[in-house]
Amino acid sequence: MGEKITLSLDERDVHGKKVARLRREGLVPGVVYGAGFEPISVQIASNVLTKAYSAAGKHHPVHLTIGTKKKIAMIKDAAVDPVKHLIRHVSFHAVNQNDPVEAEIPVHLKGEGESEAEKVGLIILQNIETLEVKALPMDLPDALEVDITHLKEAGERVTVADIKLPANVELVDHAANQQTDEDEDSHSVTELVVASVWEPSALQAANDATGGDAEADVADVESENGEDTNQPATASEGKGDGHQQFEKKGE
Repeated sequence: MGEKITLSLDERDVHGKKVARLRREGLVPGVVYGAGFEPISVQIASNVLTKAYSAAGKHHPVHLTIGTKKKIAMIKDAAVDPVKHLIRHVSFHAVNQNDPVEAEIPVHLKGEGESEAEKVGLIILQNIETLEVKALPMDLPDALEVDITHLKEAGERVTVADIKLPANVELVDHAANQQTDEDEDSHSVTELVVASVWEPSALQAANDATGGDAEADVADVESENGEDTNQPATASEGKGDGHQQFEKKGE
């Protein structure tokens, strides 16, 4: 859990097409919603919100002050203008600090550039960028780390099972929750591959492959290299900039 993030919001009485004027004035319209109260229309300075969103993402609780009201919330949606790259609308979901919440947490590779594999020219490809966890809002970690310094040879990998979860944090395993006796192909989230070691030539072949989707291409190359292909991997995923784009659902 990182530093406390606070935001002061003003209640908003401008709605619909009139919010364009707010944006011209450097303000972002938003809404705060949750159990036990009517949704509150709010507005906040664009530069202030951008800084807070960069720090909090969608996994860090934000302490809101709205006039005399105080709430703890998670940023649920942030609609980003695809041209100006500015947040156009934000939605906050108020939560109870004593009730567990589910959130997508970034996955970081610990020891990048320090593994024996990388030192001899091999490439470590990260396949999973985030994982869903369940915890009290104040116990949510800023990131989940998995150590890769022990990786040495092509084909070696680390899985979700190798991640050491912080205290009071548990993984949300949708596959396990939905699995039935007839669903033999379902896999626990702990079996998913977080990162794997590749020969540069094999990875280039996967990137250059055409005529099929990326996951199938990488699986084929893994098969040729003696890899177990039960789990999908991609050769084209990027880390992103932390500002995911959403369709605006309304003002």
